[in-house]
Amino acid sequence: MNDFPETFLWGGATAANQCEGGYQEEGRGLSTVDTIPYGEDRFPVMRGDKNMLSCDDEHVYPTHTAIDMFHRYKEDIALFAEMGFNCYRMSVAWTRIFPAGDEDKPNEAGLQFYDDIFNECKKYGIEPVVTICHFDTPIQLIKEFGGWKNRRMIDYYLKYCKTIFERYRKKVKYWISFNEINMILHLPYMGAGIVFEPNDYKEQVKYQAAHHELIASALATKLLHSIIPSAKMGCMLAAGEVYPYSCKPEDVFDAMEKNRDNYFFIDVQSRGGYPSYAKKKLEELQIELQTDPEDEQILRDNTVDFISLSYYASRLTSTDPELLKDMTNGNVFETIKNPYLKTSEWGWQIDPLGFRITLNTLYDRYQKPLFIVENGLGAIDMMTEDEKVHDEYRISYLRDHINAMKDAMNKDGVDIIGYTSWGCIDLVSASNGMMQKRYGFIYVDINDDGSGTGKRIKKDSFYWYQKVIGSNGSVL
Repeated sequence: MNDFPETFLWGGATAANQCEGGYQEEGRGLSTVDTIPYGEDRFPVMRGDKNMLSCDDEHVYPTHTAIDMFHRYKEDIALFAEMGFNCYRMSVAWTRIFPAGDEDKPNEAGLQFYDDIFNECKKYGIEPVVTICHFDTPIQLIKEFGGWKNRRMIDYYLKYCKTIFERYRKKVKYWISFNEINMILHLPYMGAGIVFEPNDYKEQVKYQAAHHELIASALATKLLHSIIPSAKMGCMLAAGEVYPYSCKPEDVFDAMEKNRDNYFFIDVQSRGGYPSYAKKKLEELQIELQTDPEDEQILRDNTVDFISLSYYASRLTSTDPELLKDMTNGNVFETIKNPYLKTSEWGWQIDPLGFRITLNTLYDRYQKPLFIVENGLGAIDMMTEDEKVHDEYRISYLRDHINAMKDAMNKDGVDIIGYTSWGCIDLVSASNGMMQKRYGFIYVDINDDGSGTGKRIKKDSFYWYQKVIGSNGSVL
């Protein structure tokens, strides 16, 4: 028996705002991530607690130049092809297509840029997997309407969707409506362009914006199926099973509730409506969602075709206040340190079996194909004098996780479309804005302060992943 089906998609993943740069070139407008600075103000801005809808001279904004893929995409895609990619998960920058978000006509230069990227992918037999909105709400729409707080955002989003669906109908088969949609509850500005006012009831604001994004995703799914009947729409969550610290029933219940918080969005997008636990939670929080009469039917009739996910680490929870004093990190989520797991340099817990558990949980819950569109290890890579990067730690992490994915497919029967490692080339970290937190198979000679040559250098992991893909996962 083959370890992976012949149709399995192997590749890597990036996001426009973390790799392109060229943030004002060829008519591109200002987006949320453009205004999120490096340094101590970063998280207050991402959480929506600090208003920063423009850039100043006092802060550094790493995404403005990033790794300059805007000018170097041909070189980068050629390197992806050399590794053997047959798919590439990327995003379209909303503000390259509609710079302010509310224009009557799209920006042709922006449309052509992605035409050129897709053509370059096609040249090498690489299937694009495109995220429509990857943390990049147009700033102008935030100034005018408050971002996704306002239902009018749905119309602007759908206009953007219609434009790119029609333009790329022959070039893109796999689409994802929103990147890590559950992040709206944790980083509301980054996830939905939300800036809180002093008197805002934050939970009300977040869940109202979430409702608007869920309706937008459902209507985008309907639109895609009408314009490109053969295309597939996916949802996406930042995934990772939450374990109870002990078998104490209170711990088990707490873990169940935290897992539900994580799966809430996907329950709606995949099952077609708000689950009963979510309705009860909204009631408990005294949240009254403003909805339209047709919303229930919109959600019910337009569920997604597949579930995509990022997985970096599992989480651990307890009701014991003493245990809660010893916390660590993992993709924005704080967690109790798991005594059975090693951690990365950034405190993210390394749990390959947790990956398998998460895949099984998702497939058992939804019975829809899964697509792993982010998985990887952020680490400080050291380049030798002869320009080599020996990243055995990354190879070890990825090998263990791919093996776990293989077991989920072959031993557990989980249906998985493909796997794209995050970030296949070094790029700006979404959480901390650093370059030194590297994920790629390709080293990019750029530092946190933006200095460096920008030179691309193949790491040891580049050649390892090349063998993995070349053997369709049989050589790890």
